[in-house]
Amino acid sequence: MVLPGINAVYTATGLRFDPYRNFNFFVEIQGVLSGGFSECTGLQVETEIQDYQEGGVNEYVHHFAGHTKHPPLVLKHGLTPIDGLWAWHQDNVESGRVKRRNGTIYLLNKSKEPLIWWNFKNAFPSKWTGPELQAASGDVAFESVELVHQGLSRPRLLTLITGLAAGRNS
Repeated sequence: MVLPGINAVYTATGLRFDPYRNFNFFVEIQGVLSGGFSECTGLQVETEIQDYQEGGVNEYVHHFAGHTKHPPLVLKHGLTPIDGLWAWHQDNVESGRVKRRNGTIYLLNKSKEPLIWWNFKNAFPSKWTGPELQAASGDVAFESVELVHQGLSRPRLLTLITGLAAGRNS
C-alpha cells in the first residue's frame, strides 16, 4: 500500500500537519497517582547493528540488525505530597515484590487533547532521585524516577489520519 503524500492528505481532509510542541504532555501509569510531570526523557528505540566483513569484499561491510533496546523513561516533576512514584518504588520494588505496570505518555494540543501518544509496557521504577536541597536557593524541589520497560508503541500516522477524518465527517 502506498501512503498518500502530505499535500494529498491535506487536500482530502483539510488537516494541517504542523510540528508538535513538546511542552504540553501528560503521563498515565496504571494504578499510580503521580501528578503532572515537567520533563519526560527516554522516548527512544535503538537497534544494535552487527557488522560482518566478508572475505574478498572490500567495497562494503554487511550490516545486520541485532537486539532492539529501550532505554529507561525518566520522569521528573516538582515534589508534592502526592507520593505514588515513591510508594511504587518502595512498596513494590525495594521490598522485592516487583509489580510491573503499563502506561501512556500523551502529547497534548493547546486544548489539552491528545495529539499522539506512546504506550510503554511492563514498566517498574529502577531508580528514584530526590531533590537537591540548598538553603541558599529558591528553586523548586524536583524528584525523578527511571522506569525500565519492555517496549514502546504508538499509533501509526495512517491510523490517526483515518480517525481524524472520520471524526470530522460524523
